[in-house]
Amino acid sequence: MATRETKRTVLITGGSAGIGLGLAARYLAAGHRVTVTGRDPHKLAAAREQLPGLETFAGDIADPAAREALATHAAKAMPRLDVVVSNAGIQRRVSIAEDTAPWFQVQNEIDILLAAPVHLSRLLIPQLLEHGRPSVYVNVTSGGAFNPQPFAPLYSAAKAALHSYTVNLRHALRATGCRVVELIPPAVATRLAGPGPNHGADPQEFCDTVFPLLNGEHAVVGFGPTAQSDFTARLTAEHNAFEAASQRFGVPLYAPGAGPTAH
Repeated sequence: MATRETKRTVLITGGSAGIGLGLAARYLAAGHRVTVTGRDPHKLAAAREQLPGLETFAGDIADPAAREALATHAAKAMPRLDVVVSNAGIQRRVSIAEDTAPWFQVQNEIDILLAAPVHLSRLLIPQLLEHGRPSVYVNVTSGGAFNPQPFAPLYSAAKAALHSYTVNLRHALRATGCRVVELIPPAVATRLAGPGPNHGADPQEFCDTVFPLLNGEHAVVGFGPTAQSDFTARLTAEHNAFEAASQRFGVPLYAPGAGPTAH
């Protein structure tokens, strides 16, 4: 992890509460410049009060125009951006058989969990490559990506898709100085699903444990059930299968300091 002598510029989406805010606090404590995003200006103001020095940017990550505005802001206000934590999330806890919500609510969940992180990677990674310094791009998935959760089926499916995309993103950036990290939380006792009962790991213990591992030296970072040997063995087997299959067809990869190039 970068020290106070190597100050990082960090952007965390969904950073006004929960895991995002917890990681923001640790980056700030380590001497880095941190900006968090969120939809609610009041929650962002409360986060600034809680963490002096924290910078914020308000916008709905589900909206493509808001994502483009965030990228424009990052290019102007954070030209030395070198750490991105794509963390914003939502979880609708409703079974498939009982899900009668209007489609716009379903689409909003898909947009926040999958469209947003994919779009942001397309917008922000060229900025990380342009300055030529080592950088880290973190996608936050979930244990539910690997063990589908009947109480949150669309959340599980979107996180599974993001896991797959993250594997390919890491492959696309393998020749550059940008390291791709997948952070895989188990259940963590945040308010991800909104008001009401929550369960899972203590957020502070989770953030204390995973923060030192988000330095780009670990492709995958888990905690508790997602760090146990049976789970990591499953990931290793998947990685080996991917490496073998990825050699079958040559595809363009990112080049250092540039856009995609043939490999």
